[in-house]
Amino acid sequence: MYRKAILSGLAAVCLGFSCAGPALAQQYRLNLYEGPAVGSKDWREPLVVHPKDGGEDRYNTTQPRLQVFLPEPGKADGAAIVLLPGGGLRVLSMGADMHKTIALLNAKGVAVIVLEYRTLQRTPAQIAQSTVPRPPVARPAEFPKMEIRNANANPAPDDPALNKVLHLAVTDGQAALRLVRSKAAQWHIDPDRVGMLGTSAGGGVAFGTMMAGEEGAMPDFIISNFGPALQDITVPQHAPPLFLMTEAWHGPVTDGLVDLFQMWIEQRKPAELHVFDVPNFSMTPDLWGQRLINWMVECGLLRRAPE
Repeated sequence: MYRKAILSGLAAVCLGFSCAGPALAQQYRLNLYEGPAVGSKDWREPLVVHPKDGGEDRYNTTQPRLQVFLPEPGKADGAAIVLLPGGGLRVLSMGADMHKTIALLNAKGVAVIVLEYRTLQRTPAQIAQSTVPRPPVARPAEFPKMEIRNANANPAPDDPALNKVLHLAVTDGQAALRLVRSKAAQWHIDPDRVGMLGTSAGGGVAFGTMMAGEEGAMPDFIISNFGPALQDITVPQHAPPLFLMTEAWHGPVTDGLVDLFQMWIEQRKPAELHVFDVPNFSMTPDLWGQRLINWMVECGLLRRAPE
């Protein structure tokens, strides 16, 4: 097992849609729960979908669902990943980079299940404000400094609405892991090799699912794409391997992931951290994808050596 810190210069229905980027092998959607999701039955803001970046942004997710992307049968390795999009718990950002990530993993035999978890209710006015294009001359985003304790990089730890939706999203993460494992035979998945990949706030959902620690609903590994913990973290006794990647100037996100990495290696748990000196939000699978695949092989999460 390698432990490194590297700073370098990162009802089911068949779908018939197409998107920019590589073609994906098989695509299905299914609801996460039978009937209305507990905890959001009284939510009234309608689902809003905005096309964006070769994909879409989804606001006001009330009824979680899964998008299932299975590799070609001859390539299936048995590993599976529940993919958690980012968006600050306010939106699910599902653009071209997400589809590139799915295509990369499918090509290596990994099943990918995208979880559309619940997000904060947003009014039409709030959505309109958040979708205003940034001026082309706008400077890169800068993030205020914050004190990181126990790897918690939540910028709004006392916001009751965000705390509630984080709890619901974690509940969705647990249900997704249980459902994926229940489909192991049908989807040619090894139930002991089911992990999570979280981008931005999706990483917080992945770590929250780990911290809940419920039997059958623990990720076997966690991959974080600039996705920090959004709550206090303690290292579990059976801590899952971590693959962490972020940008050098991503403020509390970077600091939180560095802290998380240090917690894991201090307990001699498997972890790998990559900090790339690139503009924020510019990491694509072209930057980190091959190293991720190699890491999965080294950890025994992928049984076939990469081509």
